[in-house]
Amino acid sequence: MDALSLRSSAVSRSISAENPTGAKGGGGRATEGTGAKAASLLGRGWKISPSIDIAPGETAELADIAGPGTIRHLWCTTAPHRAWRGTLLRMYWEGAEDPAVEVPLGDFFGQGWNQYAQLSSTMVAANPNGGLNSYWPMPFRDSARITLENLSAETVTLYYQVDYELGEVPAQASYLHARWRRSNPVPRGEVHTLLDGVRGQGHYAGTYLAWGVNSPGWWGEGEVKFHLDGDEEFPTICGTGTEDYFGGAWNFDVPEQGYTAYTTPFLGLHQILRPDGLYASQQRFGMYRWHVPDPVRFAEDLRVTVQSLGIGPGHDNGLPHRYRHTSDDLASTAFFYLDAPDSPASRPPSPGRLDLEVD
Repeated sequence: MDALSLRSSAVSRSISAENPTGAKGGGGRATEGTGAKAASLLGRGWKISPSIDIAPGETAELADIAGPGTIRHLWCTTAPHRAWRGTLLRMYWEGAEDPAVEVPLGDFFGQGWNQYAQLSSTMVAANPNGGLNSYWPMPFRDSARITLENLSAETVTLYYQVDYELGEVPAQASYLHARWRRSNPVPRGEVHTLLDGVRGQGHYAGTYLAWGVNSPGWWGEGEVKFHLDGDEEFPTICGTGTEDYFGGAWNFDVPEQGYTAYTTPFLGLHQILRPDGLYASQQRFGMYRWHVPDPVRFAEDLRVTVQSLGIGPGHDNGLPHRYRHTSDDLASTAFFYLDAPDSPASRPPSPGRLDLEVD
């Protein structure tokens, strides 16, 4: 925390619907906007343009910043919340053609099921009722561009703020990347791949998993595996179970309490959606782990997977249980830093062509 007291030559800037360019002295100048009617008796400078509307199929440019600089904080909220899985957030560094970040808006902030869940962590905070915050540092040298595409069939109202500073970026600073993938369901006996095809030097920084259960019984025995720098069949880093990777234990099951949510600075099970006996037929969960104190370093390449694995009756193996393959619905967001502003080989098919619906 001592760094907070240090002076710097960097300058602070912020982009929002009230100052779309982030220019010095450029805020609150709008004469037209989504708040113009509500502020009609107050005049210019009184919340004339607090948000933007994004029509179906439209892509809005939220920020276009000339560097060098670092994005320090993103905040946004939408109407409706169901836009969280139906809008696609992209970020481009240094004028790259391919985005480094390509993730449904809600998943980027740990809200993959279109339903708000409190998330109180160091890197991401989701607060009542749908205030989405990111504190991932995002350095860039020449330029940064952020867009949001509306893939849904209804207009999305977006309130947003991009807080950044302009100033020198250290030579060793890497670029933030985030990749979203969904296996709906995971083919029985196979794994869900969070990330592959990453080439270069960097470190893995975090995982968010939206996990929908398709089988009875305990579902989280699957190991998270990191294949580093030429690893093929067998990984260098292998966990002992899904709940273990996210910092929990023993099925997240507190006796006489059942599944128990928790949210901590770097990991948590922050969302538990239970069946309602009518339309919500399956259990669904949201989990995160930020590798901030413990980044996973790689020098050449990286692949990350998780098994869809549960527990069933033991039958003839002499135990009351046995591990069994499951075919659950897994949507993952993998955060990592890389020495290059883009990594085209790591991009899966565009999420716009995948199943974005929340059943």
